[in-house]
Formats: sequence, C-alpha cells, structure tokens
Amino acid sequence: MKKLLTILFLAATLSASATVKTGLEVLVESDFAVLQGKSVGLVTNPTGVDRNLNSTVDILFNAPGVKLVALFGPEHGVRGDIQAGGYVAQATDAKTGLPIYSLYGSTRKPTAKMLQGLDAVVYDIQDNGCRSYTFISTLGLVMQACAELGIEVIVLDRPNPLGGRKVEGSFVESGYFSFVSMYEIPYVYGLTVGELARMLNEEGMVRGQNGRETPRRCKLTVVPMEGWCRDMTFEDTGLPWVPTSPNMPHPKTAFCYPASGIIGELGGYLNIGVGYTLPFECFAATWITDADKFAAALNALNLPGVSFRPTYYQPTSGSSAGKTVGGVQIFFTDYAAARLTEIQFHVMQVMARMYPAQKPLGGTDASKYAMFDKVLGSNHIREAFRKNYSFDDIKDYWRKDEDAFRTKSAKYYLY
Repeated sequence: MKKLLTILFLAATLSASATVKTGLEVLVESDFAVLQGKSVGLVTNPTGVDRNLNSTVDILFNAPGVKLVALFGPEHGVRGDIQAGGYVAQATDAKTGLPIYSLYGSTRKPTAKMLQGLDAVVYDIQDNGCRSYTFISTLGLVMQACAELGIEVIVLDRPNPLGGRKVEGSFVESGYFSFVSMYEIPYVYGLTVGELARMLNEEGMVRGQNGRETPRRCKLTVVPMEGWCRDMTFEDTGLPWVPTSPNMPHPKTAFCYPASGIIGELGGYLNIGVGYTLPFECFAATWITDADKFAAALNALNLPGVSFRPTYYQPTSGSSAGKTVGGVQIFFTDYAAARLTEIQFHVMQVMARMYPAQKPLGGTDASKYAMFDKVLGSNHIREAFRKNYSFDDIKDYWRKDEDAFRTKSAKYYLY
C-alpha cells in the first residue's frame, strides 16, 4: 500500500511539474537557426514571452545573427494597452527604437512598404482557440501579404488553451466572412496556431476578410513546441499565463470566452462580466431580480461539465455600469465534457421563459444583430433560434460541420 501511495505521489508530482517548451523557447535553443542572417519583422503582443517572462521583442532584438527591423501590432497593440475594437496607431517602440506598424488601424493587412526589406515575418502570439479572436485573422492577412511578396512566414507555436480535442460550431457561410470570422472553420477549432497556419496555407483558406479573394500559399515555417499534447489545458503546461487581451486575465477565462462572448455581441443585452472582476464568466442584467431562481433553472438543465452560481454585482464600466445586476457565474466541473459555445443559447432559452418581455432577438431590424451574425458566421442560427428560443431547434445545424472538420484538420496535427 505504501509503495502504491509513493507511485501515485510521484505521478502527481510529475504531472503538476510538467513543462512545455513554446516555439519561442525551441527557437532560442536552436540558436535561432531558421532566422540566421535574416532581416525580420515580428508580429507579437505581451503574450510573446518565454517562461521567464522575457519578451520575444527583446529576445529577437538581441539575438546574434538576427536583424529585427520592425514590429507589427495586432488588435490591442504590441504592448496590449488598447481595449477591444480600439484603433491601434503607428508608433515607435520606446525600448528598441523599432517602428511599430499597426495591423488594427487604417489597414489590417501589411502593406508592401511595411514589409520592404524583410526576409521573414515572425508571428508569436498566444491565442485562445476561437474563430472570432482576431489574432488568427491578422495571421492570415500577414500570410497573404507575404505570399504576394515572396516573404517567409515563421510561426512560433504556442498551446491552444482549450486543448486540442474541442471542436464546436458550424462553418462560416457566404456573406458572413469578416475579420471576426475569416475562415471556413468551426467557432472552436481545436488546433494550435501553428497547426492552424499549416491548414490555412495548404487548404487555400486565406481569401481576405470577405472570403472572396484568390488564395495564395506563402512560404511557411512552423517552429513546434516540445512536450505539449492535445489533452492539456493551459494550466497543465507549466507556462505562465499572460492576459491575451485586457479582458482575458486567467486561463479559465479562455473557456468562458466561447461560452458567453457571442451573446456579448448583442450590444448590452446582458452583462457578461466585462466591466466587472469576472470578464466572460457571468450572465446578468438589471431585470434579473431573482438570481437564485435563474441559477436553479439553468442547473436543472444538467448541462455537461458546467454549473451556475447565483450572483449580484455592480459593473464599474460598460454594460449596466454603476447599476446592480443579478444573474449567474459560470463554474466548470469538467472542461472536456462542457459544450462551451452552447451554454449561451441555453441561457437565452431560460431567460426567454422566465422573462418573456426581455427576449434578446426580437424585432425586425436585422442590422442590430450584424455583429452577432458575423461572429456566428451565419444569420440562420439566429433566425432559427428566435422562433421558439429552444436550443434543440439549432443543435444539429450548429454541430453539423464538426466531424468533417476533425477529419480534415487531423492531417495538420503536429502533436
């Protein structure tokens, strides 16, 4: 018995101390082999760090044999100080003196002038595994611009914080391609950014923001991680979590984002914890007056891997700022079992029954739902759901592309 306990303790200790080397760290250990003698640009943000929190900017700027000549800032900027949707201006990096070209300002695709003189563009950003998170759209436009100019793209791979098994949602449909839905992939796609880049490149899926441009393959190099496997959550990796955007403070938030972020596009219909201390973890409103009853109704659905706690709070900014809202906080009991994106539809279903005067998708003005439909990649889901406010009415449609995508994407797995 004592021997068994010792074995179990050692196994638990090894699991708890498991470490993953990111593509950045593998690059450093190789003495920057793929960058030697090259003039490079870098697309990054505060998440581009090694396990000791050294910035990719500083590492490449000081790397022997590498000439870092330009930085490129995605949404939220190179330093991560811009809120969601905020204009990112051109600037000069105070620490290195390098120019920072904005890819979330007057242009979202690098221009030939921005890329002039570069042999390669390095991409090192921690993503969150969701189609609407715009960093992967920036990656695609960088790949497109580099393909047109014969410039190599080098992706330093990082973990998918949702793991590599979870795939949820239907494909983007014609007329709904945009910067928040740029590829024909599910909403949750179950790939690392390096794997996704390989798939986008080989399958000709980079067709501009509107999905109608002619695809071109770029010269793509992915520097893979070491030690990562598909069943890992971010906490399993042993890596430090740096907020991927201002409202993504913890690894758990990455799971909450696909559970509430779509309904968050309904323009203040609900407070989802943004503007409070629990971004993306809540569903609350001033008109939810009995949070206990609301939580009980959601828990009665017995949704796999998730439970709900009644809560009241006052947001300090954003939707319902300064007002008391009632609602629920999401708690995950089994990340693998939870159907993340479907949670918000069950929330709307319960709200429609408890508060029929507050149905979120009423009215005939489709323009007020433009961003909601763009993020979903279709207007069909909204139109079908609003008829009865029942998730069963859209379940098959929402899940229809998942198996095919799993099969198609598997050949691009690196792990």
